[in-house]
Amino acid sequence: MTESAVRTPVAAPPEEFRAMMSGFPTGVTVVTATDKSAVQWGMTCSSVCSVSLEPPVLLVCLRSGSPTLDAVLASGTFAVNLLHSGARATAELFASGNPRRFEMVPWESGPHAAGPHLTKDVHTVADCEVMLTQRVGDHTAVYGTARRISRHGEMAPLLYGLREFRGWPRVGTPDGSVGNS
Repeated sequence: MTESAVRTPVAAPPEEFRAMMSGFPTGVTVVTATDKSAVQWGMTCSSVCSVSLEPPVLLVCLRSGSPTLDAVLASGTFAVNLLHSGARATAELFASGNPRRFEMVPWESGPHAAGPHLTKDVHTVADCEVMLTQRVGDHTAVYGTARRISRHGEMAPLLYGLREFRGWPRVGTPDGSVGNS
């Protein structure tokens, strides 16, 4: 490629990018961590994906400068709480930034927990250890090795897309709806 053929890419406007990504439904999680002062932090996160099976690695993208990210970086651990279809209120609470959110939902944290487990609102929790971080734009990608997986039932997952929360459709229902969506 000649020098004249090299072009500097122009970034799409944020509103167009946000609109595009709203058309890509994803599962909803709450990423939690406990800081060095034993304070619990958490935020709703739909930017989660599996990276590797061996070792088992998840990637979460957290807003740079958020107290949750600060707690993850300080502790070196975090929990990924996969919300079930009845947990919309919890997803909204942890997206709101309400400083009292951990007073408003049941949670537990044992000696092997990497962050608080939102026991009433999850179908699965992955306890992770930070293996790598990389700042990209206004977020930080955190790669975590899953050290423990805890199943909490067979509830359908909560999804987010087109700026709405929905449950995973169950087979056999006439309209594909889920009771709590």
